[in-house]
Amino acid sequence: MASGGNSTSSISLAWFVGRRFGSVKSVNQLVSFISRISMIGLVVGVAMLVVVVAVMNGFDRDLRTKILAIVPQASLFHRQGLENWSEQIEYLKSLPSAEDIQAMAPFVHLEGMLKFGTGVEPVLIYGVEPKLEVNVSDIALYLQQGDLASLENTPNGLALGSGLAKKLGLKLGDSISFIVPKVNQSRQAAGIKQLTLVALLDSGTELDHKIGVISLSDASELAPIPGTVTGIRLKLNDLFDAPWVVREVATDLPYGFYTSDWTRTHGNLYHAVKMSSNLVSVLLVLIIGIAVFNVVSTLVLAVVEKQGDIAILRTLGATPNEILKIFMVQGCSIGVYGTVFGVIIGVLLTILAPFLLNFIEWATATEVLRSDIYPVSELPIDNRISDIVFIAVTALILSLIASIYPAWRASRIQPAEALRYD
Repeated sequence: MASGGNSTSSISLAWFVGRRFGSVKSVNQLVSFISRISMIGLVVGVAMLVVVVAVMNGFDRDLRTKILAIVPQASLFHRQGLENWSEQIEYLKSLPSAEDIQAMAPFVHLEGMLKFGTGVEPVLIYGVEPKLEVNVSDIALYLQQGDLASLENTPNGLALGSGLAKKLGLKLGDSISFIVPKVNQSRQAAGIKQLTLVALLDSGTELDHKIGVISLSDASELAPIPGTVTGIRLKLNDLFDAPWVVREVATDLPYGFYTSDWTRTHGNLYHAVKMSSNLVSVLLVLIIGIAVFNVVSTLVLAVVEKQGDIAILRTLGATPNEILKIFMVQGCSIGVYGTVFGVIIGVLLTILAPFLLNFIEWATATEVLRSDIYPVSELPIDNRISDIVFIAVTALILSLIASIYPAWRASRIQPAEALRYD
């Protein structure tokens, strides 16, 4: 074996011998045990990181596509309510900031109580104009056994969150009392309106336990100033531009107007999901790091065990560089196998996780994810190729780094010193 052989033969030698060292059962049981533990730890770390990132991505996706697609992204209000809302919309379209606004629609915001039989539940009612509302929200996508048009076609029609309907024991066609307290100082009695349930809102989120929708005309009758609307709802080209877009709009409006956006109403929830995702990801990356650096222990022990073999290879002409490559191959093999199996198991777990959750709920007769407690009622999963690739590459790079020191130690072994004690 020539010590100065070409790079191709050197790599082939390193690959062949490194695989042999890693695959042949070690005489030292401790080395075999630590090697298995290192690989298992890496598999578990990678798999758990894939699962957690997929779940956090799912929460982020559902927050954007469900909750933030139903509640207003941005809103324009007036302290005395808006009478000529159509004229106000035309005025907003003429503003420079209108290029960031995709659509607009009026709404009435009412907080009150729903009473059916002996049951009473708090509720947030939105009065909407069905033809315009479809341009600013996706609420119509989550209506069951009814649509927004039925709110106008049925006198005093109501679309109610499925969670609220379940609590009150309502079914389609039932009549229910909506009680609105008067917020002005007119000392009038609370407003009461009989509504008919014509549709159920089932978004699978916390909104199903909070909101209802009626027509704009019905809602304006119960507004603090009857005949007015609370404000104008804005749908933006970019959801995350909401804070500065509403600031731009506010600067062009006269006194009495004010604005709000989703970062004020639901921003805490969004940032909590983001922060939890980042913290959990950091913790799991550290777990992967610990598992990967167990490779160091495995390879150090392997170097001690294989000193005699290393000495023989050196006397046959293997260079220190070839010895280094041999143990780098052995260490990277653990990383490759651990990463591949970890990714496969992680992806399978993300596919099976919703079914496992349903089985646990069925077996324990309990609802684990209740939408009146958590933002969603189902385990959201969103596997992204970019995240899986990032996790795999990170694990492989850490495995490579962890292999450097033991491989370097092996390359420094002198044949005479190794054979003296063998």
